[in-house]
Amino acid sequence: MAKAAKPKKETSMEEVLWKSADKLRGSVEPSEYKHVVLSLFFLKFANDRFESQQTKIVESYGWKFAETTAFYTKDNVFFIPAESRWSYIMENAKQPDIALKIDTALYTLEKHNPSLKGALPDNYYSRLQLDPAKLASLLDEINRIDTSDKENDIIGRVYEYFLTKFALKEGKGKGEFYTPKSVVNLIAEMIEPYKGILYDPCCGSGGMFVQSIKFVEAHSGNTRNISIYGQENISTTFKLAKMNLAIRGISANLGEKAADTFKNDQHKDLKADFIMANPPFNQKEWREDDELTKDARWNGYDVPPTSNANYGWILNIVSKLSQNGVAGFLLANGALSDDGTELKIRRKLIENNLIEAILVLPRNLFYTTDISVTLWILNKNKKARSVEQNGEVKHYRNREKEILFMDLRQMGSPYEKKYVELTAEDRDKVTSVYHAWQLEGFEKTYQDVPEFCYSASFDEVAEKGFTLVPSRYIEFVNRDENIDFDSKMRSL
Repeated sequence: MAKAAKPKKETSMEEVLWKSADKLRGSVEPSEYKHVVLSLFFLKFANDRFESQQTKIVESYGWKFAETTAFYTKDNVFFIPAESRWSYIMENAKQPDIALKIDTALYTLEKHNPSLKGALPDNYYSRLQLDPAKLASLLDEINRIDTSDKENDIIGRVYEYFLTKFALKEGKGKGEFYTPKSVVNLIAEMIEPYKGILYDPCCGSGGMFVQSIKFVEAHSGNTRNISIYGQENISTTFKLAKMNLAIRGISANLGEKAADTFKNDQHKDLKADFIMANPPFNQKEWREDDELTKDARWNGYDVPPTSNANYGWILNIVSKLSQNGVAGFLLANGALSDDGTELKIRRKLIENNLIEAILVLPRNLFYTTDISVTLWILNKNKKARSVEQNGEVKHYRNREKEILFMDLRQMGSPYEKKYVELTAEDRDKVTSVYHAWQLEGFEKTYQDVPEFCYSASFDEVAEKGFTLVPSRYIEFVNRDENIDFDSKMRSL
């Protein structure tokens, strides 16, 4: 009896796009692949939605309204002018001036849709001087992709996949940081951004905003109750963020242009109810020695040192928090115990009752670094109060002289061979403990757990020199007596 043929493995959309990008080898730097492909993918995705909407319009009102912009924009669909339509691009894909036609298509699309202002590349494809045959081949691959899946974060998935491929090639610290979805979800599930202003001072491709909106939707909240503000310094990433948000109909104020948050703050007077961020780790030379020393963001604190921006990011975040604001952000572990000026600032933050929780995360969560990093939760109001959240009233206890420490390094499941991700079960365990610790009656629902969590008093933190390293507080079990050292050394 003949063996049954193995079912052919279905090629994922990301793999198809990688195959498309690989056709550019030798013509474009690898770090540019994602920008070349994503803009074209955006154009096709927008066109597919336009055509779907056009069909509905014709069925309901006839062809005379098929070119009326308002019939598209009312449903958050971009109106696509004739020279920007995917059908026109594909009809001319083999022409020697196809790069110019793509640039014209993107320019015209942005001109007709104000929400796309600053989102699309300007005269980009012409400047790349790509081989027309390779560009045509790339268009053919993208043309085969089914973009009808509206439930998944398509642009985000593709961007994440491309970062996976290129982060190591670009070098640690050089690649753009993309925060893995599981980490963003953990932050959102902890700070619960249901209603108010959400801010990200270094928003990258906008992943924090996308996942936050999904969090609200998943918990039956009203996304109209969230206003989004952000800033991004790298021009190409700024455009990807605007594209990423626009394609989902998410309205956001990312400032007038790509700009350095420290040197050109686009939201100087902003007070945010929620802040989510993944700043560059251990950013060097972020200001000149005599620059920004009088900046209002440092009021009440020492000026962060030029050698490392970690505490500059912290104080920027503190300055943007509203009266009851909550922030969740990531930093390299060194910020937990740095001496000198950082220690003075950290002590003041603790004395001002701003630090609510410190969580050390597993290694290999990120594509651009394999180090273990820390999630900081700041809260401007740790006093006892009752808060209505999404139809539920929560009674918070006074936590002003306490900090919750958690160690998540034993959590996470393998992901794409080299990496780990925090599963829904992992996140649920963490957030359940955190929220139980916050609420009245916590004595019945929360307890310190060795090697996992510990609620430290202000006096304990002061006694340990205001270090925030979780292992200085969380109890660890000594297993040395059970270790076979010869075997362990061979393994190491």
